[in-house]
Amino acid sequence: MESNKLLKELKRTVDELRMFNEIGKALTSTLDVTEVLKIIMQKVNELLEPSNFSLLLVDEKTQTLRYEISIGKSSSNQKNKLVSLGEGIVGWVAKEGKAILFPDPSKNLKYSMPPNIFLETDENSIICVSLKSKGKTLGVMKLVNYEGIGRLFGEEDLKTVNTIADYSAIALENAKNFQRVEELTITDDMTSLYNSRYLHMLLDSEILRSKRYKKNFSMIFFDLDKFKDVNDTHGHIYGSTLLKETGELLLKNLRNVDIATRYGGDEFVVILPETAKQNAIFVAERLREAISNHIFLQERGLEVRFTASFGVATFPDDAGTKEELIKLADEAMYKIKNSTRNGVAAH
Repeated sequence: MESNKLLKELKRTVDELRMFNEIGKALTSTLDVTEVLKIIMQKVNELLEPSNFSLLLVDEKTQTLRYEISIGKSSSNQKNKLVSLGEGIVGWVAKEGKAILFPDPSKNLKYSMPPNIFLETDENSIICVSLKSKGKTLGVMKLVNYEGIGRLFGEEDLKTVNTIADYSAIALENAKNFQRVEELTITDDMTSLYNSRYLHMLLDSEILRSKRYKKNFSMIFFDLDKFKDVNDTHGHIYGSTLLKETGELLLKNLRNVDIATRYGGDEFVVILPETAKQNAIFVAERLREAISNHIFLQERGLEVRFTASFGVATFPDDAGTKEELIKLADEAMYKIKNSTRNGVAAH
């Protein structure tokens, strides 16, 4: 009996080592965050077969957790859900950086939950661990078996999940660092919008899509009126803040599919996929109103109002190439710039 037990333990150890080796190879084979998350999900399911598996990542800006993966019971209710650090089991694990093993609520009192943290009514056995790299929590994994579904988790399972979490954290950190480097090459560091270099790549793609599916798209080119006055009067730091606020206004007033870019200086370009000219004029007018109604530089103790001049052109109605489209939208903008300002013109 004793020898059989030892053989089973040895087999489990060998199987785990083989699996961990596979996990390590799989996770280091990609620098794509989405692919890393898929691999984590697959390997956890292979090893532990939980009734429900959730993986949440920390959003550093908002200090919240977002469900990136949720499969199994009640997973549909968790899609895109945000959890504050410290809230519930996953929030507590993220904030404290400690693991929770809850094998059986009726028998294992030594695994009592942290204060004010409670199980869902039908959650029977839980493992919840943080994904940490260089002392920073990147996310949380939570495995659940429900009453009547799945076995009770134990210490060996916790060790397994912790090992997967260690591999996963390194892979996620590498993928996120690679993602940041990629973003630096295509985004404007002042406004966090796409830069002009990336704009040309996007236009090439949009033109191909437009030709293939016989869909038009429009471009808005706009320039801030008398922007130089801010730099001359208050200094370039204030000018930079105003550009940043303009970028934020753009994102608030556009669809998710629309693409906002900083073209250079105080010039901005917006690409509106599958948008006819009249609708593009409507969007440009909405942006014009948002800028003219906004009070800029309040965080720096000023109350500055600003306007902008807008030009609109549409592909393929007005232009057959990206260079021509930019030129025509720019010329339409200058019609306003050299006359009334604070308006919209279409080619």
